[in-house]
Amino acid sequence: MILQPVVNIAEICARKGVENVVLSPGSRCAPLTIAFARHPKLKVKTVSDERAAAFIALGMALTTGKPTVLICTSGTAALNYAPAVAEAFFQQVPLLILTADRPPEWIDQLDGQTIRQQNVYGQHIKQSYTFPVDFSHPDSVWHSERMVSEALNETIAYPPGPVHINIPLREPFYPAPGEEIAFDADVKIIEEEPANYSLSTAQVQQLKQEISSYKCVLIVAGQQNHTLALQPVLQQFVKQSGAVIVGDLIANLHQLPETVRHQDAILACPDTEKLEKLQPDLLITFGKSVISKALKLYLRKYKPKAHWHIQPAGQVADTYQSLTRIIRCTPEAFFESVQTASDSTYSSDWAEIEKKASAFLKDYTSGADLSELAVVARLFRSLPAQSNLHLANSMAVRYANIIGIDADKDLEIYANRGTSGIDGSNSTTVGCALTSPAITTLLTGDMAFFYDRNGLWHNYLHSNLRIVILNNHAGGIFRLIDGPKQQPELEEFFETRQALDAENTARDFGMNYTSCRSLEELENALPAFFAADAGAGILEIFTDSKANATSFANYKQALLQAL
Repeated sequence: MILQPVVNIAEICARKGVENVVLSPGSRCAPLTIAFARHPKLKVKTVSDERAAAFIALGMALTTGKPTVLICTSGTAALNYAPAVAEAFFQQVPLLILTADRPPEWIDQLDGQTIRQQNVYGQHIKQSYTFPVDFSHPDSVWHSERMVSEALNETIAYPPGPVHINIPLREPFYPAPGEEIAFDADVKIIEEEPANYSLSTAQVQQLKQEISSYKCVLIVAGQQNHTLALQPVLQQFVKQSGAVIVGDLIANLHQLPETVRHQDAILACPDTEKLEKLQPDLLITFGKSVISKALKLYLRKYKPKAHWHIQPAGQVADTYQSLTRIIRCTPEAFFESVQTASDSTYSSDWAEIEKKASAFLKDYTSGADLSELAVVARLFRSLPAQSNLHLANSMAVRYANIIGIDADKDLEIYANRGTSGIDGSNSTTVGCALTSPAITTLLTGDMAFFYDRNGLWHNYLHSNLRIVILNNHAGGIFRLIDGPKQQPELEEFFETRQALDAENTARDFGMNYTSCRSLEELENALPAFFAADAGAGILEIFTDSKANATSFANYKQALLQAL
């Protein structure tokens, strides 16, 4: 007989708005599997590889903004969730992780599939709970139901993130023949009203007065999901104040025409006089991580007089080593409330060099020979409107940030920049494709793609999934950064060259496959690849690692001359 409080975990999740559940098969987790699989309001998918399962759940939660539930058996299964849990923690994505466990008396007794699972995710989790083992006293039932509500509330409380419940289970795990599973109608539910992160009238007046004293105001947006409410108030603030806004692709502000999107190119300018003119008096930041190393280094060198960071709650990073004030409200509330006029010409200095950098990039990539940078530029011109774009780490996300997306492209952009690992890019994209009707494209390199092939190893690949692989048969980034490229161990121990291609992988998982070895072949392939009715597919573009390194060096040299 399956214990009723375990069955009711599924009911509480459904009552509190959970829609998606990803589980991995196992015996110890059977009571959870049965309860969630039989619940009529939950969409449950099974993925055998726990690492892939966790990143798929991450992609679902990223796309929906709602907690996704993860379920696994005891032992190392729980450890395999760890990379995605860490990514969810730093990218602030709501996950509820349910790990089945041995009862406490059997820990450290050489019993199978048994490790120390309490607090297994260490400091990379918002909260970790241990479910009761015995329910003979009614307080234990109250405790168990309260715990599930508290855990789900914690996943979405700002800043959102992963929460863990470890669930020790004793046999029997399976219902007896003919036994029905029923969900209690009167389970305890605790709802939490969201906090109202706004500014008082006095705070608004003080901030307005201070902003007006600065001539050069620079706004830097970090990683965030696309937010409809933010863009118009931010645009109005920029127009009135003369402030400049800079945003990486993952800031999802590319649809705002005023956004400076070529900061990587701009800040390569060798003219220190021009760079000094771009220095802010006041730096205003919001969002999470920033891709552009050039921007981070620039702001650490050309420090502002003051740096304000807008964040409703939680720990604040001093990324640019200049933080002077933390403002506890939402970016929408800040930019809507603190409207101020200015006659500063600061924005024109940025606009002039942004225009020059944009024109250079379009001209250079249009005339370039086959290289990964030229490939990405052509790919971005062909991306379908109103689609999702995922960027794998290493060079894929860097090329993408250099090229940028035009303001007329209606795209939602995602990347695992919480920890910036390559380990779950395929899986996260799959999770997005499973929860969004839009075409969902992953731009990845060969190392990241092959590392996460198990992200395709399940029965749920949707027809809206597209994967574009830049295959140079190596970890090509190590030829582009100082340090490893000068070492004799480069090819064997840094690049770790491999001869794989993705054709067999595509065949294994029933995906269409197209390969290209020239820009002409790429241009011809893109329309069919992105056709709405084309089905799930892989487009693999082969380049040479050494040629890419030469091409990238030539690009940087030409950029210096152009600016």
